[in-house]
Amino acid sequence: MNEHKIFSSIDAVQEQLSSHRYISDQLLSTILYLSYHLHKPVFLEGEPGVGKTEVALVLSEILSTRLIRLQCYEGLDVNSALYEWNYPKQLLRIKMDEQCQLSPDEMGSVIYSEPYLIKRPLLDAIQSAQDSAPVLLIDELDRADEEFEAFLLEILSDFQVSIPEIGTLKATKKPMVLITSNRTREIHDALKRRCLYHWIDYPDFKKEIEIIRTRVPNIEESLAHQIAIFMQNIRKEDFMKKPGISETLDWAEALIKLNRRTIDDQAVEQTLGCILKYREDIEKFKTNLWADDQKRLQLLSSLSE
Repeated sequence: MNEHKIFSSIDAVQEQLSSHRYISDQLLSTILYLSYHLHKPVFLEGEPGVGKTEVALVLSEILSTRLIRLQCYEGLDVNSALYEWNYPKQLLRIKMDEQCQLSPDEMGSVIYSEPYLIKRPLLDAIQSAQDSAPVLLIDELDRADEEFEAFLLEILSDFQVSIPEIGTLKATKKPMVLITSNRTREIHDALKRRCLYHWIDYPDFKKEIEIIRTRVPNIEESLAHQIAIFMQNIRKEDFMKKPGISETLDWAEALIKLNRRTIDDQAVEQTLGCILKYREDIEKFKTNLWADDQKRLQLLSSLSE
């Protein structure tokens, strides 16, 4: 489908997301619509597992284009994100040409050329956009250092890079950029000002059950209903890491694999590791909820409402 038709309206964006099994709301669809037409990056914040990264994956499918992903981490530097020279290949070429009596300038022009350039995600996104614009995902920016965040400002502003040995490389068509953050630290205002912002929250009951039906189509309606209620209730507890929608879907698949048609004591105890991912949270769940007969029965009885 023509990308102009995909982004012809907010409703068209939402329809495309739904057809690719991503249940969006009007606000997110509006932000994506504006991002396309204003050529601005989208900055997505939210708790882990609520579907931030999935937005980029689905967009690349909708647009039938490449997804280029830069996974951020502490210590990420420019060389790892942008480009570096292939030194082993350069040395091999020098050894091969030693008998050719090339001058240093001639040799430099050979080994410092694009065939010896290793493209990292950001440079790959710039050059790929010369043909058809990819979707660039800068994932979990809050894990990277502030120095890298500052470098990113320049790239996002112009989408060009100057390589001393080659010159300036500039994207002819800017890629669609999505930046995600789990908010383990605050991202600087200077970067946020260059983006359209959207917070992805945990889904409410209606949206969660719709997501389960869409992503796990073989699930029985009653089981999907029980899972959604259970997850809504358990997120009210003060856990280190509340379960997101990714945990909901993992749990649904696990229960189906175990041939469970309803949620009972045994089903919860068998699959608790699908829901909670910290030992402290599992211990808190067992101590504060499961060991208390009244709370446990109240939690299980709510599933039939």
